[in-house]
Amino acid sequence: MADLFELTALDQWRSLQRGEISPTDLTEHYLARIERLNPGLGAFVTVTAEAALARARFVENEVPRTAPLWGLPFGDKDLQLRAGVPARLGSRLMRDNVPETSDLLVQALDTAGGISLGKTNTPEFGLPSYTESLAAPPARNPWNPTFGAGGSSGGAAVAVAARMLPFAPGSDGGGSVRIPAAACGLVGLKPSRGRIPAASGLNVPGGLPVAGPLARTVADAALLLDAMIAPGGGRPEHPFSVRAPGGDEQLLGAAIRGEGRYQLGVMTTSAWDDAYEISLAPEALAALTSAVDGFAAMGHGIEQTALTADPSYAPAFRALWQLSAARIPAETPEQEALLEPLTRWLMHRGRSLTGRAVAEALSTLAAYERSFIRQLARFDAVLTPALALTPRPVGWYDATDGERNFAQQVQYTPFTSMVNVCGLPAITLPVAQTADGLPMGVQLIGRPGGEATLLALGAQLERRLRWQDRVPAGL
Repeated sequence: MADLFELTALDQWRSLQRGEISPTDLTEHYLARIERLNPGLGAFVTVTAEAALARARFVENEVPRTAPLWGLPFGDKDLQLRAGVPARLGSRLMRDNVPETSDLLVQALDTAGGISLGKTNTPEFGLPSYTESLAAPPARNPWNPTFGAGGSSGGAAVAVAARMLPFAPGSDGGGSVRIPAAACGLVGLKPSRGRIPAASGLNVPGGLPVAGPLARTVADAALLLDAMIAPGGGRPEHPFSVRAPGGDEQLLGAAIRGEGRYQLGVMTTSAWDDAYEISLAPEALAALTSAVDGFAAMGHGIEQTALTADPSYAPAFRALWQLSAARIPAETPEQEALLEPLTRWLMHRGRSLTGRAVAEALSTLAAYERSFIRQLARFDAVLTPALALTPRPVGWYDATDGERNFAQQVQYTPFTSMVNVCGLPAITLPVAQTADGLPMGVQLIGRPGGEATLLALGAQLERRLRWQDRVPAGL
């Protein structure tokens, strides 16, 4: 019999439902793997073993088996608040922060019957697209630990890729689910704005950040996404939820069936092309070609497309990103000294923005959203590289020069932030590997509410390429 960690999350859930294993068995299994593997990889910043085992016993005895995630372990990203568990948010400034109440997303995953094993690594306040803070060891890529895992859900990606978790929730405000998923050889899905009631993006200026799953397979991602949308297993009831076309059907069904033929656009232009020198690595183009060839062989329509240049995007997004740092709770010189140089730069830039500048940035990005959706409306989904470059070595990013650091992040991840601005769903798929074994992926961008189409397409390509059979060495 295969070790439990070798099973997909869906297979583990089925074994739990059949009574072949218990939530306690599964929790103990993963806690043992975390104890062995985490010190070298930096996936978790806090492991709550005692609380996890107590929770497993509670789930066994008190939670109905009909709960969507009954007995399945996960990890909370350390930007999410769980009552009684340190929430350091990747920052030395927050080292003593222990919340008394839990976030809505944490509550939703508990309602769904999941079992949190601790907090996964994230960069300072989740701002960068790599996970290398001064508050914790870096999140290292399980395929080669000298390389980074991406961010800001880097710890979650490492935990899933190294089989320390069956899947994990992340958050994505500019690519923070899709970037680490692509770097670590996983499926990462950013849902439509408003699709997940507990992390909708509708309560944040610009509506950029939403929650989403990281998983080894498309079906596993859909399993977790369904539970995030409707943790009780029924129709989501929430003032900030958005129902996608097609009603209340669970997305897991679309992922399992993997049916349909679609019209796909293929695009290598991005919103950043006018502001920065964007160069695509041969490995990124090879991954894109692999996906195009696979979809074409399955009978999907393929058409090359490109975005119209829009120089207004870059300064508007930069302003919104800087604004997101303005509320960091550093009011004294002593508090500010605990922040990392990039964070201080962002915070000061954000606090210097005028109300007029913020209003203009929001208006510009709203217009960009309308234009982007209109340009690509004839496609069911649009295929791009997931990342422009191969995974970056640990320590590659400039830690002191904010402008250079921002340019590096854009040049590595030019295809992700525009999807957040437009509130669209997108999925990254780990279609290829470099010559030295590092993952390379592609991104599919869907129509508003089009998660089912993305999952169906991903499932079809997964059956063809079998990326779920790839395992990092030494695990």
